[in-house]
Amino acid sequence: MIRVVLPSHLRMHANINGEVVLEVDGEATQRSLLDALETQYPVLRGTIRDHVTKRRRPFLRFFACQRDLSHEPMDAPLPDEVKSGSQPFLIVGAIAGG
Repeated sequence: MIRVVLPSHLRMHANINGEVVLEVDGEATQRSLLDALETQYPVLRGTIRDHVTKRRRPFLRFFACQRDLSHEPMDAPLPDEVKSGSQPFLIVGAIAGG
């Protein structure tokens, strides 16, 4: 089981309290994790990834195990700590401005 922490605006949009626990079929990658998340919460389709390109939205970042995974390949395996559920996969809203 993989734990996912969403930013508050996405939790409110999907009516989620706290973190999400997902079961990912096959290899646990960013792509398979986000596919599972969008399957369980269809209202999130298009909010984290573009509908067509499936690329990460510009103002969202992915973190796990104190590492920025935002620019990692979507099909790269997630860290073992995320796969085991000991560490969460964090989806964080980026802050912009000056």
